Amino acid sequence: MHRLPYVALMLFLAAGPAGAHPHVIVDVKTELLLNAAGQVTGLRQHWLFDKNYTEAALEDMDTNHDGTFTSAELRPLTDENIKSLREYDYFTVVRQKGERVETSAPIDTDQTWSKGLLTLHFTLPFKHPLDPRKSEVVAKIYDPDFFISFALAAHNAARLEGNAPAGCAVTVKPVPTDAELESTRTMLATKGVDWQPENNEDFGALFAQPITLSCAS
Repeated sequence: MHRLPYVALMLFLAAGPAGAHPHVIVDVKTELLLNAAGQVTGLRQHWLFDKNYTEAALEDMDTNHDGTFTSAELRPLTDENIKSLREYDYFTVVRQKGERVETSAPIDTDQTWSKGLLTLHFTLPFKHPLDPRKSEVVAKIYDPDFFISFALAAHNAARLEGNAPAGCAVTVKPVPTDAELESTRTMLATKGVDWQPENNEDFGALFAQPITLSCAS
C-alpha cells in the first residue's frame, strides 16, 4: 500500500480496494534543465493535484485562518510529500541508451495553492549531466501501481530551460488512445509470466507518456 503523502493514504482507505482506478490525479509540467555546455542536469517538476486530494491535504493547514495558504503554511505538507516520495524514486524514470539515470535528492522544493488546487514543485538533479547529442534522453513520470494517475499537462507539458544545443528539441507523446491501450493489454495477455518489457522497465512504463529530448545528427 502506498504511503505517498499521508492524506493520499487516507483517501485510499476511504475509497476501499483500489482496483484498476487511481485515487489521486496529478497533472504534470516539467522543465529539462541544461547547463552552459548543453548537458541535461535535471528535471524541474510541477505537480498539480486534483480537487479531492487538495481538500483533504489542506485540512488544518490554514494556521492564520485567512482563507488562503502560503508556502510557509504548506511547508510541513511539502516536506512530508518529498520525504514519502523518496521510497518511490519520485515516480520519475529517466533513461539514456536504455540505461536508467541516477538522480540525487530533490532541491528547491515548494508547494503553492492557486484557484483551489495544490501544486508541488521540486527539482530532481541528475548525479551526472547527460549529453543529448550522444543519445536521446527519455523521461517518464508515472506510478507503476496506478494508485496515482500522472498525466502530462495538455499545454506546455515539457520545455527546455537553459543552453539547448542547436538542433535539439523536446517532444511529448500524446495520451494513448483507448485503442492503443487495448492493444497494449492484448499484447501483455499473450506474454508468459516471466516476460519483461525492454530496458528492464516495469509494466506501468508501457502506459506512461514519454518526454523525449533528441538532437538532429
